[in-house]
Amino acid sequence: MSSASAEMLTARERLAAIGWIAPRSEYFRHLPPPGADVWLGDAAAGSTAVTRPDDTDGWAIETLDQAPQARVDAEWLDATEAVGRNALFDGTPAPGDGDVDRFAWAHQALCRRGLRLRIGAGDRPARPGESVRLALRRTARAALEAPALVVDVAPGMHCVLVEAHERDAGADAVVQNLQLHVRLGDGARLQHLRVVVPASADQVAHRVHASLARGARYEQALIASGSRYHLQRTELDLHAAQSAARTGGALFAAGSALEQQVEVLHGGVATHSDVESLMLASGKARGVVNAITRIAPGATDASVRQRLSGIPTGGQPRLVLRPHLEICHDQVQAVHGATWGSLPEDALFYARQRGLDERSARALIVEGLLAALLERSLGDPELLQSLGVAARLSSAVTAHLAADAKERIA
Repeated sequence: MSSASAEMLTARERLAAIGWIAPRSEYFRHLPPPGADVWLGDAAAGSTAVTRPDDTDGWAIETLDQAPQARVDAEWLDATEAVGRNALFDGTPAPGDGDVDRFAWAHQALCRRGLRLRIGAGDRPARPGESVRLALRRTARAALEAPALVVDVAPGMHCVLVEAHERDAGADAVVQNLQLHVRLGDGARLQHLRVVVPASADQVAHRVHASLARGARYEQALIASGSRYHLQRTELDLHAAQSAARTGGALFAAGSALEQQVEVLHGGVATHSDVESLMLASGKARGVVNAITRIAPGATDASVRQRLSGIPTGGQPRLVLRPHLEICHDQVQAVHGATWGSLPEDALFYARQRGLDERSARALIVEGLLAALLERSLGDPELLQSLGVAARLSSAVTAHLAADAKERIA
C-alpha cells in the first residue's frame, strides 16, 4: 500500500473513531447535514462509488483580460500518489477533531486529484499594481466527488478570481465535498467571486479556508442557491497585523436547504473583518446563516462588523440568522446585527407606480439590494459589472421567484 493510500485509509479510520456530527451540534443545530455514509459513498447510503476523474478533475481555467498578466502556475496533482498528495496539501491546515472538521476528514479519505494555482509565481517580486484576472469553472465528473483547490497569491500581487460551479436543473444528483485553501502573502489581495448553483437533488459541502499574511486583503462575493443539502463555509484566519477580510453572500433557498457559515479569527493587531449576507427563502425552505467572529487576546484595534438579513418571499420557510461575537480583548470595535422581514411596502408601491407588475417589482428591488451588498463585499462596483455579476444575479432572482410562484400555484 502506498503512503497516499495509507493516508486515505487513516482519514477514514479517524472519522470512524471520532464519529460524525452530533444531532445537536452547535454549528449545525438548525440544519443537520446528511450522515457520513453519504460523503464516503458507503453502500448503505446507496451512493455511487467515486470514479477516477480526468486529468483536469473537471476544472477549466481561462484569463479574463487580453493584456499580459503576471505568471500563473497551474498544477493538477494526483492525490493517490505520495509526491502529488504532499505537493497538493503542502502548507494547508490539517483537520482537527471539531464538528466542522468531519467534512475535512471525509475529503481526505476520498480526494484523488486536485488543482494548485500559484499566482505571481517565480523569484521576481510583484510590481506595484501588477494583477491577474482568472476564471475557474468546474463541471461535475462523478456522482460522488471530493475536489481540492489550493490558491497561493504571492506577496504584493493582486488577483481577481471567478470560481463557478453551475449545474443544469435536471442533471443527475451529485454529492460534492470541496475543500478550497487560499494563502495570501504579505500585502497580497484576492477579490474572489464564487457562484455555486447546484441541481435541486445535489448534496454539496464547500469549505473555503483563507490564511492572510501581514497587510493582505481577502474579499469574497458569493452567489449560492439551495439544493437537497447545501453548506457553504468560509474560515478567515487574520493572524497577521493589518490583514483584512470581507464577505458578502447573496443566498437563495426556494423550497430547498442552504446554510452559510462564516467564521473569522482575529489574532493580529489592526485587523478588520466585515461579514454581510442576505438570504431569500420561500416555500418550505430551510435557510441558516451563521456568522462567528472571535477576537483573540492581544488583537489590539481589531474592527469587526456583522450584518445578516433574511427575506421570506412566500410560503412558510424556516430562516435562522445567527450573528455571534466572542471578544477577548478590550481595545476593539465590534458591531453585529440581524434583520428578518418582508420587502418594504413603500418600495413595492413606488415600483408598481412605474407600471411594473408585482413580480417584476419584487425582482427589481431584490436585485438592487443584492447588487449593493456584493459591491460592498468586493469594494469595486466597476469590477462587478465587468465580471457579469448583474446578469448572474438577475438569473438567480428570476429562478427563485419563478420557483416561488410555481409553489403558490401548486
